[in-house]
Order: sequence, then C-alpha cells, then structure tokens
Amino acid sequence: MGFMKRFRRQKSSKEKGFLHRSFTFPAAAAGSYKGPDCTPRLDDQILRRIFEEVCPHTADETFDGNEDSGNDGCMTCDMRDLAHCALTKRQWYGVAAGLLYKSIRIDAVHYCELEQVYAEQRRRKSRGGEEMDPPTTRLLQLCRTVRDNHYIGQRVRFLKLPYMLRESCKADLARTISVCPNLEYVDLPDGFYTGDSTCHTLRQELQARCPHVRKMKYHEGSEQMLESLMQGYWQELRVVEISRVRIEPSVLRRVFGTLPWLSEVTFANLQWLDDTVFHPAPGIPEFPPLDTLKLEKIKNVSAQGIAQYLSNPMCRDTLRTMTVVESPGLSVASLHIILQAASSLQTLEYTVTVSTSLPIDQSLPPLASATLRTLNYEIISDSAKQMYPPGESYYQYLTNSLMSSSLPALRKLYVRDPNFPESLTLAPPVRPFADSPHHTPRGFNQPLEVFSKGLDELEWIFTSIIPADAYTGRRGSVSGGRPLSSYSASKGLGPQWGGEARKSIVVPNGFGGFLAVPAENERPRSAGQLSPSHGHSMSNGTVRSSWMSHGGREKRGSRADLWR
Repeated sequence: MGFMKRFRRQKSSKEKGFLHRSFTFPAAAAGSYKGPDCTPRLDDQILRRIFEEVCPHTADETFDGNEDSGNDGCMTCDMRDLAHCALTKRQWYGVAAGLLYKSIRIDAVHYCELEQVYAEQRRRKSRGGEEMDPPTTRLLQLCRTVRDNHYIGQRVRFLKLPYMLRESCKADLARTISVCPNLEYVDLPDGFYTGDSTCHTLRQELQARCPHVRKMKYHEGSEQMLESLMQGYWQELRVVEISRVRIEPSVLRRVFGTLPWLSEVTFANLQWLDDTVFHPAPGIPEFPPLDTLKLEKIKNVSAQGIAQYLSNPMCRDTLRTMTVVESPGLSVASLHIILQAASSLQTLEYTVTVSTSLPIDQSLPPLASATLRTLNYEIISDSAKQMYPPGESYYQYLTNSLMSSSLPALRKLYVRDPNFPESLTLAPPVRPFADSPHHTPRGFNQPLEVFSKGLDELEWIFTSIIPADAYTGRRGSVSGGRPLSSYSASKGLGPQWGGEARKSIVVPNGFGGFLAVPAENERPRSAGQLSPSHGHSMSNGTVRSSWMSHGGREKRGSRADLWR
C-alpha cells in the first residue's frame, strides 16, 4: 500500500501552477491548421535563420566574454528549445545541431522563473549529500559529448563560460578544448593571461590543439607567452590585448610581424611605450596596419606619434576605430591632429578626467573629420562641485566644432554632460545669408543623436536633433541653421510635461528663441509610443523627429533581473 500511495499523491499548488503555465495551450491554437505540411519546402538557409531566432546566442560570433555578450531572455532555455527542434524532424537535425554546437554558452543559472523550480528540486535532492553545481555538470556533459563524438568537437568555434566555472574547472576545460580543433574563442581563467603555473596544462592544450584562436590577452607576467608567438603559435590572431607587460619595443614589433591577420590592438598601463614604437627602423618589421587601436593610461604616446604612424597610406586607410582612455599625452588640444591624420576614422572614443580648463589664450582649430560617424567625448571634471567645472570649456570647444560644420558625417554623440543638448539648441543664431553670393552659411545643419548623462546617472539620456530645413528643403530664414530638437523634458518644462517619463519637441519660434510644442490635442507622447522608423508631421508642416529604441530592437521581456 505504501508503494501505491505514491501514485495517489496530490500535487502541490506550486507544482500545479508551474505545470499549468508551462504546458497549457490555448484551445483555439490546437489543430487550427488542417492543410499540408509546408516545412519540407524550407531550405537550410531559411531554417538556419529561424533557428537563430529560437536561440539567438548561437549567432554570437564576437570575441566578448560571457559577462559582456549576454542576450535578452534565458539563454539556457533557448538552447533547450533548439535541441528540441533538432529532434523534431530528420530534415531539421543537421541545421539545428550545427548551430547548437557552433557558439556554446554555459550559464550559472536560468534567467527566468524556472530557476526557482530547479533550485528547489536541487535543494531537495542534495539533502544529506553534496549539493550539485549546475555549471560544472554542464561542462562535464559537454566534455563527454565532444570527446565521444569528434565530429561535434570540430563544430565548436566559440565557448563562453562563467567566471567561477573557468577558474575552478581548469582540467575539465583543458580536456574539452583538446578535441575542438576549430576553436576561435574561449573564456579562460585569469591566471592563463599572467603565466600562472596552474594553467600550464591548459596552455599546452590550447597551443597544440587550437591553432585558429583569434583573441588573446597578455598581462603582467606573460612576457614569455608573448615572445612565444614568434615560434608559430596562433598565427590567425585578430585581437591582442597587452597590459602591464615589460618587453622591448623591438621584440613587440617582431611579434606583430608574425601575425598577418592582426586587426585590433589594446595597449594599457605600459610605462615604456612611446612614439618610437611607431617609427620605422632598419631590420625591424613596420608597425602593422590596424582596424582598431586602443590606448588606455598610456602617458608617453603623443598625437605627433599617432600622426607619424598614420603617415603610412596603408595604416591611414585601414584605421576605423580609435579609443583613448586617460592618456595624458593625447590631450583634447591635440585631438584635431589625430582627426586630420586619420582620414578614414569612423569611431573615436575619448575619455579623460580634467582638473583645469582649456587655456583661453590658445586658439585651437576645430575638431574636423569628413568620415567620423560616432564620437564618445566623455570629459569628466575631477572637481564637479565647483561653480564652474573645468569640463565646461571642453564641451564648449566641441559645441563650436559642431556649429562650424567641421564634423559633417557625425551621427552619434556620447557626452558626460546632461546639459549638452541645450548648448546646441541655445547657441547664438547664425546669419542665414552673407554679403557674398558664394558664401556658405555656417551653423549646425546635420541630424544628430545625442546620448548624455551625468556622473551620478547610470542610463544614457537620448536626444534626437534634426535641423529645421533637413526635410523642408528651405534655405535660410530667421531660424536657419537652428536645430529642431526632441528634448528630454526632465528639466525646465514643468510637471505638466510628464517629468522624466515623457519627452517633448523643441522648435524655433522665429525670434531667436525656442518653444516647447505638445502633440495635437494631447500631451506629449513618450518614446515608446512613437513609431521607431517613421517621423510624425505636425499641422504647421514641421517634421517631428522619430524615436529609436536602444540597441536597434525592442528588448525582450524577461523576469531574469532577479538572478542577473
């Protein structure tokens, strides 16, 4: 009787609620389609695109770590759904299995409500015994799968692991990657990048079994690892990060000379690095052309050294992205030299903390570039509590550069000044016509997306600025060159505009000022109520700017915030 009681046990209300939410389908949806099965007509390319939507992280081919490459939703549940697709039809197996093992991601928890259910089940099973660690179990299962089936191991190209898993399971990770010859990126423990002896076996396996690795880091203590690249390891490296490494500049140039596919280099905290690393020298390979160059806390590299590097036409035509973080040798006053030399630069990220204002007796040329499309101009005042923070003069310099039309291709701007959009809308008006018929009016005349925030803010405030004549095609008027701005109504417009939750339209009034105009017959709409791709016209013919969602697509709803 005791055995039969198990079959008559009533389910708890919590289990009933979970089963009802997970497995109950609407009655109208069941059996609504009675026609033939059309899925055999889908080719592999269409199936692959559908399965990428089922499990988005399988399409992740970036070299970002597990912590930086997450997608919205629950990645573990998405992988489970893709595995079910692989078992649904024989036609789907090849495509789904190929995605399932191409970009593998192991997470510590479920980023959904299932984590509560599974955590409770694991807690009950572990009573009186050792508690199971889900990430370790998943890595062991992956290791067994790829070692039993070498065909699956050959499909693995990206392997992303949580921090504690890669730090505590170095031996299991080494056994896993030893049968993945086409691996391009894997999350490694911190000791691997510093020459730690505990990662010796893992390093040997990665060097011997994975020749297609594309990204590697070299931190303090890994000088021998960096020099070992001259022995032929990892010749397909694309991304190299070097931090606190003590090495001769000539050796560094020889190492770079053995990497024909190198496209991105990061230098951080290198006291010995100076302009001479870019200079030509007999018997030493030239500094390679790069698509991305990042300098973080580099004191001795100047704008003249960057200009010397860009004097090579191949380097000048290749460089697309440059990042400068807290590097005193590359001051704001010398940025115009870099922009003038980098004729193909499209993205510039510049971050610096300043304690003094720009000198008033120094006439700086404006920031000018015909190709720059994205600018991160983050000037941080180390004494923000002053009445006149020193960063204001730097943002005024940027405003003058924009008003002089020196950055015509710029479309996205990030600043650490919440009041910067006002400096564009409240700038002095520009004369629409000049005495000479060949004179070109100067002023702000380009659409621009401005993302601003203060030092105590976490989210970027989005402001879309569109010139008044961008759509009407009219030439100068009293307000010619003055922008039409979709302005965040967090300050100055009063509570009747909805405060921080709503945004308003700021338009020229024709007399050197601006008016806040609400939507027709209603209060101003928030960003989520406007069309993401189309503008809205008002009755007076002025075009209202459109609101764009962050990240290029709507964020998927999830209850994962509890465990993120």
